[in-house]
Order: sequence, then C-alpha cells, then structure tokens
Amino acid sequence: MSFLLFTGATGGLGELCIKALSDTGNWNIFAAGTNTTRLEELGKLRNVIPLKTDITDQESLNSARRIVESYTQVLGAVINFAGVASFSSLIEGPCIDTIEKMVRINLLGTARINRTFFDMIHKGGGRIINCSSESGWMTPQPFNGPYTISKYALEAYNDSLRREVMHLGVPVIKIQPGFYKTKLTDTVLEGFDKTLSETGYHRRLLNKMKPLMLHELNPRNNPQHLVDTLLRALNSKHPRIRYRIGTGKLLALMEILPDRWLDRIYQMILKDRKWKQNRI
Repeated sequence: MSFLLFTGATGGLGELCIKALSDTGNWNIFAAGTNTTRLEELGKLRNVIPLKTDITDQESLNSARRIVESYTQVLGAVINFAGVASFSSLIEGPCIDTIEKMVRINLLGTARINRTFFDMIHKGGGRIINCSSESGWMTPQPFNGPYTISKYALEAYNDSLRREVMHLGVPVIKIQPGFYKTKLTDTVLEGFDKTLSETGYHRRLLNKMKPLMLHELNPRNNPQHLVDTLLRALNSKHPRIRYRIGTGKLLALMEILPDRWLDRIYQMILKDRKWKQNRI
C-alpha cells in the first residue's frame, strides 16, 4: 500500500478529503496539520498517521520528514491543501502583514513541502497536487487582494514546477476550487468587520458591498464534488493539468468581459441600492 502526504488535513475540506482517502483503503496517509485535537481524531481513521506540522517552518518540516522516513522512503503523492484566506484593504490597516501571511502560507508553505519531499515523490513515481483557487485565475475582486496575490503566485509556481519536473516523470496537478463553506468563511467575515471598523476611506463602499459579499459567501457547492475531483486527480493514469470545480456562474460569466467593463460593473453594483436590495 502506497503512502501519501496531505497538508491542511485539519481544515474543513481537508478532513473530508482525509476521510475519503481513508475509506478507499488504498493509501497510508500522513495527515499534516496544526490542530492537535483534530489530528488526534483523524488518527483514529484507518491508515491515517497524524503529523503535526507547521508548513511555514523548515525545522518543523525536517522533523516531519524524519517521521515519514520512519515509515517509508518513497511517497506516491503529496497533496497541498493547507491555506488561509482574508478580507483586507491594500492601502489601510496591516495590509502588508496580511499580504506577507498569505504568501508565506499559501505559496511558500506549498513550495517548502514540495522541496522537502520531492526526492521521495520522485523515487516513488508519485505526483504533486496543489490546491489553488478560482481566485488564482479570475479577475481580482476588491478587498480580496492579499489572497488573490498569493493564489496568482501559486498558479505561476505550479506551472513552472510542472514544466521543470515533467521530464522526471512527476506530474504536477492543480485544483482550482470555487468557494465552499468552511471555517475560512468566518475568517473572511471577521476580516470584513475589522476592515469596516478601521477604515478611513471605504466605510460607505463596504456598507454597500456587504450584502453582495454575504451572498457570495453562501454558496450551494457540494463539498463532496471537490473530494471526488481530488480522487480523480490522484488516481487517474493520465491526470489533467488542472481541475476546476465549483466556480460561480456569475463570476465565470464576468471573466469573458474586458477589464474596463468589469470595472464599470463593480461601480454600478456598489452604487445601485435597488439592485442590492433585490439580491438579498
């Protein structure tokens, strides 16, 4: 039975994926995360080995590697689901700190994991799966800048890595999910309230924007569809370069419009109170 390493195991979607992988009975799973209580619960599942790991700390990753090596010298896959989201201005508050946090976790954490375990993936004939986001390819939305920056960077990292190691026989696959209701929802809402309470520029704009944001944060996407997509990316003999799942129809439609048109649409949305009331 092959081994795989899964980061972000203690997130809402990560837990669902770990349970699905355990249910297949095909993998021994190193479930990496930071929440000790949730790791203990995951450790009760069949073939799941909890691994408390901070992906932003190389020493923590070195320690994780030693534990992995006590079980196996090769990996069939590394799946990077660890990530954080935010709601933040780009000109007010601790915006630089927020950008740095998003990049440190969403981009550099993934890069550290892949660098630390790449030789084990190569020896095992394995593959790398990086979880990006619809924000990684869609036109950036206001107050989503720090998160979008990190996901755009992750997309570039993923594509460059894929082209670098394809001759070594290591597939690098990205998953680009839309929004799913998890604990990240609370993080975004908390960020909104904090930004609203501290802003000197955007109070009127944010008050108009809130109903639209709440609508977008209440998706009807079924998380099981994302889990099924991950399993296809993991098990396919000829995996796709990318898998998109759960993208909102309105946001996808907006992508075909020129940038100036999109700017105008955002201006109209945020000015039109009648439209706002109809959407609630």
